[in-house]
Amino acid sequence: MAVLGLLTGGVLDYLKIGPFSDKGEKVSFGQQAPAGSGGQAGGNNGAQPVADSKVLMPTGPEAEFKNVNTLGDGTHIAVTTLEGKKSGFTGKVWVWAPKEYGEAKFANSGFPVLIALPGGPGFPDNYWMGTNLKLQSSISKWYAEGKSKPFLLAMPVLNPKNNGTYWDGSDIPGQPKMGTWLTDDVPDLMKQNFRTIKSRDGWAFMGSSSGGFAGMKAVLKHPDRFKAAIASGPDIVPDSPLWKGHKKEMDENNPELLAKDLIAKGGPEVYIAFQYGTREDPITINGVKKFVATYGKGPVHTNVKVIEGGKHDAYTYVPSMGQGPIQWISEQLSDPVPAS
Repeated sequence: MAVLGLLTGGVLDYLKIGPFSDKGEKVSFGQQAPAGSGGQAGGNNGAQPVADSKVLMPTGPEAEFKNVNTLGDGTHIAVTTLEGKKSGFTGKVWVWAPKEYGEAKFANSGFPVLIALPGGPGFPDNYWMGTNLKLQSSISKWYAEGKSKPFLLAMPVLNPKNNGTYWDGSDIPGQPKMGTWLTDDVPDLMKQNFRTIKSRDGWAFMGSSSGGFAGMKAVLKHPDRFKAAIASGPDIVPDSPLWKGHKKEMDENNPELLAKDLIAKGGPEVYIAFQYGTREDPITINGVKKFVATYGKGPVHTNVKVIEGGKHDAYTYVPSMGQGPIQWISEQLSDPVPAS
């Protein structure tokens, strides 16, 4: 898979101390209800959960988050080490909540979640957690402009190690279960620590390169849980050498075959916004074009943003997201939902 071209300097941006003194300090996202309130964990001001609510209050246990970046609006990007109960894999996950999450008018509201996946090695870091790419500040800006939902962000590692091999965001036999890690353990972490939305209307992916592949594949493989994805410069078919001898399992993680099956079943409906730059590898461009022409029908809704002069680069993809893709998927997803 292609390595996204931003591994110099920017990836380690979060290590720079900068003007902030709270780097490394514990961050709470309001997981705990007031003592003696009788309410669920989750900063729900003691309100009792409503049986038929569309909101899932944080279930706990509370993770230990430590600050790695503080944005200009005072929000924090924090990291925790997650021991995946379902995958058996242990790795880092960075999280961020927009300032609206802490506002009184949203105190009991569940928020939509966007799981952001990197390209390149995808380990030991996820480059979306750096402030250099401006993903978090852009989401806040786009929300203010009416283009985006105020997403909670989950930014997990994509691969179990950095050795030049990719795991295709999948459970490859005999390998760490990275598919389960991304689609079960990471969402569970968000449900344990944040007010989220119960239905798939509150869950989406975004990713670049190999992360774009993993995100769109997750939506096509689990359309009952995830509704939309932004795939920027993605690979279209699995190509990890670790699939050798496991064709059946590889086919079960092939977006083309998953889309074909979803079309045959007639749903559920999913929404995939593609992006690619005109200066990308023709393999990437042609792969997206072929997928859209062949499988962009029935319940598989697609949208394509062509970035004139754009390269295979996350610095290119983020501004372009604000020119259509983030609004297109946001129109399919839920606003923050009050608990009652």
